Amino acid sequence: MDIRWRWIADHTDDIRDNTIQHLQLVGTSLALSLLVALPIALLVYRRPAAFATANGVAGALYTIPSLAMFAFLLAIMDIGFWPAVVALVLYSLLILIRNAVVGLRNVPAPVRDAARGLGYTRVQTLMRVELPLALPAIIAGVRITAVSTVGIATIAVFVGAGGLGELIYNDGIQRGLFLTPILVGAVIATVMALALDGLLLLAERLLTPWQRARTDR
Repeated sequence: MDIRWRWIADHTDDIRDNTIQHLQLVGTSLALSLLVALPIALLVYRRPAAFATANGVAGALYTIPSLAMFAFLLAIMDIGFWPAVVALVLYSLLILIRNAVVGLRNVPAPVRDAARGLGYTRVQTLMRVELPLALPAIIAGVRITAVSTVGIATIAVFVGAGGLGELIYNDGIQRGLFLTPILVGAVIATVMALALDGLLLLAERLLTPWQRARTDR
């Protein structure tokens, strides 16, 4: 494989800027996805019909091809950062809602009963008991979403949102399959996905010390 190191040296500023743009896309979309998905999960996890509806809508959105999704959003939004973020949020909902609901539903009934016996209200039981015990499943969903979002965000180049897709498509594919920027973009995206996954795994271990104690036995 012919890697042109001189091209990399001459475009370090572009590579840095595209990497930062990609991180901004991924970080913003993940944060907004959680702000949307978690309240929905909290509303529907005790209501099977409502969960089926939410899961069905999120599943339908997930099946829309990414280029078609971006095209739809461009019809109602200006080109740039936000159409890409909205698309990434919509693609994230299925995994986040489903994992959060599974985690909340898997809290043992005796644990809930014990909380009520201690005089906890329903909200207190949710915040102090159910959500902490559901954290491993919720974070697992966030990890999957983060990794997939890093990959899908490369397509944001088609709506002028920048990111690593600039290297892969504009500098690589559009220039007769110039492999150096394609490889650079792919390697950075892979490292970014692995780093985010590792950070989220560390966050899970810090937020759920009881899980670590049980594993270490």
